[in-house]
Amino acid sequence: MRQIQIREALREAMQEEMRRDDSIFLMGEEVAQYNGAYKVSQGMLEEFGESRIVDTPISEGGFAGLGIGAAMAGMRPIIEFMTWNFSFVAFDQIVNTAAKTYQMSAGQYRVPIVFRGANGAAENLAAQHSTAVESLYAHFPGLKVVTYATPYDAKGLLKSAIRDDNPIVFLESEMTYGLKGEVPTEEYYIPIGKADVKARGTDVTLVTWGKQVFVCQQVVEAMKAEGISVELVDLRTIRPLDHETLFRSVVKTGRAVITAEGHVFSGVASEISTRIHEHCFDHLDAPVQRVVNRDINQPYATVLEKAVMPGVDRVSAAIRKTMGRS
Repeated sequence: MRQIQIREALREAMQEEMRRDDSIFLMGEEVAQYNGAYKVSQGMLEEFGESRIVDTPISEGGFAGLGIGAAMAGMRPIIEFMTWNFSFVAFDQIVNTAAKTYQMSAGQYRVPIVFRGANGAAENLAAQHSTAVESLYAHFPGLKVVTYATPYDAKGLLKSAIRDDNPIVFLESEMTYGLKGEVPTEEYYIPIGKADVKARGTDVTLVTWGKQVFVCQQVVEAMKAEGISVELVDLRTIRPLDHETLFRSVVKTGRAVITAEGHVFSGVASEISTRIHEHCFDHLDAPVQRVVNRDINQPYATVLEKAVMPGVDRVSAAIRKTMGRS
């Protein structure tokens, strides 16, 4: 094992797969000459050349569509959005073409493509650059929605995403690219659709994904000091959802709290809450709690950002409530 940053883990995943398969290429804004907006693709232009590391104009609809066409023709593109907020310009391409082509062509055309980039809020990027998009893209059959917390998960999941024959929405985080963690020296893959239990517990199941995992790890320790044993489930894949791991944990603990970026109305947390109530109702000792962003657009000021997003205090309060200690 070795310690590397998340940006390095993502880079290694792409490099290893591109060395294995000449049909894979990376395309997006500033991925080549500038080494990537967040330096994820640093050095890849020198290794693979400009035919496989392709700088694009600021035209997400154009290069997303080009990538989808290339995937239908037998290539395996990786399309980088500088932020997933910019993917809204390419929404029609992703939702109406990438997600639906396999079904509408009666299986004649696959679309093996990975759309990846920074998702959710960073620091002081304000409303138009801070949207968490998982609930939007998970809504549509045909798309798989994947995210990660650690470098280990980032590399293993991205390698699996690149090999998948379906269009993948791969969600990253500007705030965690520099975080370090252990990654094996040998090759490995993490299957898409498999959650990870980041901490074992007996009193309450805490469900989350992405960078919110780091908030929840602090909550686990804080609750331990109060005598509450929290089981932390990192979904890793939003769609397809790992029901088996999720339900097993909730049945064991009898309680569930879900926390995530994004809004309360029509969010992923709402969907998970509904599924827990549908399948685990007889095992619940308390209603499921949701802790998500306040229902306003992301503000710019740091103090307001912290007030809007789910933090340790709000998640801890939800756990106390479901334990009957509020």
